[in-house]
Amino acid sequence: MSAPVRRISSGGPWEDAFGYSRAVVAGPFVLVSGCTATVDGEVQHIGDAYEQTRTAFGVALDALAQAGLGPADVVRTRMYVKHAVDTETVGAAHREVFGEVRPAATMLVIGALLDPRMLVEVEVDAYRP
Repeated sequence: MSAPVRRISSGGPWEDAFGYSRAVVAGPFVLVSGCTATVDGEVQHIGDAYEQTRTAFGVALDALAQAGLGPADVVRTRMYVKHAVDTETVGAAHREVFGEVRPAATMLVIGALLDPRMLVEVEVDAYRP
């Protein structure tokens, strides 16, 4: 018999409004929704893509921790970057957060994010057998 799906909330402002969970635990997988540098409803580190990336991954890793997983369990990341000029610093922040974990990763340059002060949004998928 398979384990039930478990949903994790961070209490973020858009979860209830848009009808989603911060993370979903499905068997050995934990799938974390898009995370930005929004903390307590306020965008942090305005104009600093590096710090926004670190903060966004921190939000994602907090959700993973609620499921009992950590950075070493991350198998895939996605980074959505508003400005191509920020890709190097976003990549450097990714390297800092994940070091030797080296998950599969995708980085896309996109047109806009929900709030114009946001420079990056990240997603994380983790796996624990």
